[in-house]
Amino acid sequence: MPLIKVASGVVNQTPMAWEGNTKNIIHAINEARKQQVSLLCLPELCISGYGCDDYFFAPDLVEQAKECLLEIVQETAGMVVAVGLPVRHNGSVYNAACLISNKQILGFYCKQNLANNGIHYEARWFRPWQPGIVESIEVNQMLYPIGDVLFDLAIGPIQGGTNGVKVGFEICEDGWVSNRPARRLYERGVDIILNPSASHFAFNKFMTREKLVVDASRAFSCSYIYTNLLGNEAGRAIYDGDAMIASNGDLLASSLRFSYEDYLITTAVIDTEYTRLSQAQSKITVGNKDRTWRVGGRFDFPDIDPVLPQVPDIEPFEKGGALKEEEFARAVCLALFDYLRKSRSNGFTISLSGGADSCACTALCGLMIRLADESIGMDRLKEKLSHIKDIQSAKTEEDLALVLIHNIYQGTENSSTDTLESAQSLAESIGSTFYNININGLVETYKGLIEDKIGRKLSWEQDDIALQNIQARVRAPGVWLLTNLSNHLLLATSNRSEVAVGYATMDGDTAGSISPLAGIDKHYLRQWLRWLETAGCEVKGKHIKIEGLKKVNSLQPTAELRPLAQTQTDEADLMPYEFLNALEKLAIRDKKSPLESYRHLQVRYKGLYETEQLLAWTERFFKLWSRNQWKRERYAPSFHLDDLNLDPRTWCRFPILSGGFEKELKELKEYAAGAAMQNGRKRIGF
Repeated sequence: MPLIKVASGVVNQTPMAWEGNTKNIIHAINEARKQQVSLLCLPELCISGYGCDDYFFAPDLVEQAKECLLEIVQETAGMVVAVGLPVRHNGSVYNAACLISNKQILGFYCKQNLANNGIHYEARWFRPWQPGIVESIEVNQMLYPIGDVLFDLAIGPIQGGTNGVKVGFEICEDGWVSNRPARRLYERGVDIILNPSASHFAFNKFMTREKLVVDASRAFSCSYIYTNLLGNEAGRAIYDGDAMIASNGDLLASSLRFSYEDYLITTAVIDTEYTRLSQAQSKITVGNKDRTWRVGGRFDFPDIDPVLPQVPDIEPFEKGGALKEEEFARAVCLALFDYLRKSRSNGFTISLSGGADSCACTALCGLMIRLADESIGMDRLKEKLSHIKDIQSAKTEEDLALVLIHNIYQGTENSSTDTLESAQSLAESIGSTFYNININGLVETYKGLIEDKIGRKLSWEQDDIALQNIQARVRAPGVWLLTNLSNHLLLATSNRSEVAVGYATMDGDTAGSISPLAGIDKHYLRQWLRWLETAGCEVKGKHIKIEGLKKVNSLQPTAELRPLAQTQTDEADLMPYEFLNALEKLAIRDKKSPLESYRHLQVRYKGLYETEQLLAWTERFFKLWSRNQWKRERYAPSFHLDDLNLDPRTWCRFPILSGGFEKELKELKEYAAGAAMQNGRKRIGF
């Protein structure tokens, strides 16, 4: 029995959707059985969903998960299956994985290292299990081992486990820490390590995961099965469905990423004799003689034939040299699709100004349709959106776009023909429904009402910000009305650069149900739009370009809220977007002081900008960041894309009221003034 067919199963789950989650798990088990899999690993907390937040404290949640587990157990005939769920034990809640063998629970492994950074707050809900401890837990009037256990699956009558297949666990974060459980599992002679994970998407993170999995299989002379969640599970985090199987330092198989399916199975054949040979040749430490961690079980692994060398395929979109552009498109599109179906909304409405942000939102919705069609086909797409009756007769992607994407251009006397043409050409190129209305009369009505009460005329010289903001805010009621008429989701259109400095009108361009761009900076977004127009996204073996973006890519970003004669631009109002992005990384991601940020920027932009300009922009950024935390608190939920996230609910917390870096900015000015004097002073002597 040296050869075993194993599988990693990814599933698209929803927090506390008990029937749907259980159905996906059972379908994954049945699919694995069809493929003659003996051992299947399913993701972390896949029964309950990973993103249940404070409801993990609810006793009923644990009971519901237990009931689902007992239902799943009955579907595991002829297989070994690992499934994740929360369990309550001795007054604490644990993040656990249950190993089932042929319709019989063998026991529960509990996570030892809790993810408690970034978007993860596991230590708020779960207790970490202490290494080396094994206890008992009652489930359905039966006692099972729980804790730091290694499962020993013997063929035939259990004879002490000397010839059994030893299966151990690392749950997600367990595998990312230096003192990982795999070290102890290696000393115990582990054959297979299962890693059920809920590892959120970030740009290029799949490369780090692959290295982690392959290196673990080599370092610990074992087969390593890694699985992950898929899709937009709970609203913000995106899971790419990245799953891998490695053995003795070789990657045998990897899954498709960003699939629109409910579940996927990735299989490989592992050779336990090969990994045991490696252990025998490399072990120099004495094994742990404590046997309390060993949990025996019986499973008759079938004899299978050898297979040819296994090499995973690289997906076409990963070969084209535009990996970040492809990942951004696929991650956000999958997140939008899941948000649409899980909220049972009928589509998306976007206030399409013709600028880069609203055009990017519209383009992503158009790509969503095309990527979903590529992944699961038109019929399955309509089935997954079966609650939207108006698309069931659709024959083409354009038919879908007409129903699912509504755009409205709301112009004033300050709007240009350029932005109207930009908006209209994009809508036409993807097939969305497009409306064009003029709101100048509404703006004038509001101005008149206030002018009557304050007894004077409003002017650009005296009331610049107020006159800009009323135009943006007047757009919100109309687009909300249009959104509600179709039971759509309204997309807010602000990007991360604007989020950082508060360059947005609250209840204007920030109005919306979700904010898909709030995790991406404007400098990169403009690059992405040019790529989408000229190169395009890899879909069905060809690159899908959105040529309707040509007009917006030729325009300088502008809010178009001042009179046209003033030629308003975003970068003139703020600072160059590339500079803003670099300063944001230093100040917010790296937590550097104003002075340290300024010194780094001096080195990076020496010769490009004057010292006085660098100083002014640095001071402006820190003041705007501090002043506008209240805006960040009010933004619509956004998608997590990388460690530059500014979402105060999940990643980047900052006080609404603060000292505003007053002392730090004073120190910056003193430093800059001293440096200027030093540079201007003539050297005497020598």
